[in-house]
Amino acid sequence: MAECVVVADDLTGANATGVLLTKMNYRATTVMNLDTVSTSTLSDCDCILYPTDSRGTDAKSAYDAVYEATSRLKSDGVKIYSKRIDSTLRGNLGSETDAMLDCLGDDYLAIVAPCFPSSGRIVIGGFMLVNGIPLHKTNIALDPKTPVKTSDAAALFRKQSKYRVTSVRLNEMMGSKEDLANQILTCKRMGYRTIIFDCITQEDLDLIADACIISGIRFIAVDPGVFTATLSRKMIAPRSGKEENRILVVVGSVNSNTTAQMEELWLSQKTHNVFVNTKELLEEEKRRQFEVDRVVTEILAQANRYSVSTVTGDGIYPENRIDFRPYMERYNCTMDDVTGRINDSLAEITEKIIRSDPAFRGLYASGGDVTQAICKRFGAMGLDLRDEVLPLAAYGQFHDGEFDGLHLITKGGSQGGKDAINTCITYLKEKLYI
Repeated sequence: MAECVVVADDLTGANATGVLLTKMNYRATTVMNLDTVSTSTLSDCDCILYPTDSRGTDAKSAYDAVYEATSRLKSDGVKIYSKRIDSTLRGNLGSETDAMLDCLGDDYLAIVAPCFPSSGRIVIGGFMLVNGIPLHKTNIALDPKTPVKTSDAAALFRKQSKYRVTSVRLNEMMGSKEDLANQILTCKRMGYRTIIFDCITQEDLDLIADACIISGIRFIAVDPGVFTATLSRKMIAPRSGKEENRILVVVGSVNSNTTAQMEELWLSQKTHNVFVNTKELLEEEKRRQFEVDRVVTEILAQANRYSVSTVTGDGIYPENRIDFRPYMERYNCTMDDVTGRINDSLAEITEKIIRSDPAFRGLYASGGDVTQAICKRFGAMGLDLRDEVLPLAAYGQFHDGEFDGLHLITKGGSQGGKDAINTCITYLKEKLYI
């Protein structure tokens, strides 16, 4: 059976969440009739979504519908339970969350992360804003069936729920994921069953997800879909096995900004990283080639388990930075010659990986010199530029040559904020339908 169960209050919400999961290569099925669900019919499904059509019903009917659905769909193999709610907090939020908690047991908490950043829905200071406007000042307040008269997310849950509700505000989320995990455990000890988090960006959702996982609690995700997708990425491996399309990330930049960006990527997405011992690339040819082949072999050995593989020069950490002067003296050459040997070796690693596994249809390259070396080695006529992902991050495809059509994003190592590489990889995933 599926490892992720989503009970949604309407069909469009269930399907919207399912699409988010499908983009990450999960097999998601929206079930319309619970009587048809069986282990055999959904044996290859990663995520089951079921709409109760209860957004506009009375609270008791909504509770009963969610309780019944959860009871029918729960199993020992489920890793993520999700109560999909409306992105503008309409409907029976409290009673439906209570129903899932009651069905699953007293040790479960409801982790509410109601934001949908790409749709302009965020929660800050406990209040929901829609494109910068307080929720109660939008047309949602005039909804003829389920109007929402307040922007206070916790107030809505408290009004509808029989359990204690608390909020975690942005100023309490400035520390580490371990700090936030301890806050969650403190809330649990204090008897709170529903915890509502401020959340503005994908980075916030990743932090909340990591804290929940580290805390070891049993919980349900209560959100409009993005938090559920974030948890799935961290907790569930797609049942489909080998990815149809994969992304290779090659990073040669030693800029400190790149370090922060790569660490954010590794935290946010399920990746397989291999560090390159860059000093070995400057040694005699036999040692250089051994290091190149080692990295290629390690990436390919795990490639079918990950949609994103990263090859990272170990120089992103200061303790591994190379003093190039001894090599310049040894080889009687310039610094450009020495660094060029590293860049050419990273390009060779890239070519060997992509040539060996054509499922790598997306490439991200960080550092202008590395990118240039890769393009030269690939022998393409040029790049067909298609879009600007971020300022100074360009998306395109190789034109002509053996790797014609390969998707590529290039970005300077010093450019962008902490989530820049993560944003670029997410963009490539969407282009490749990963």
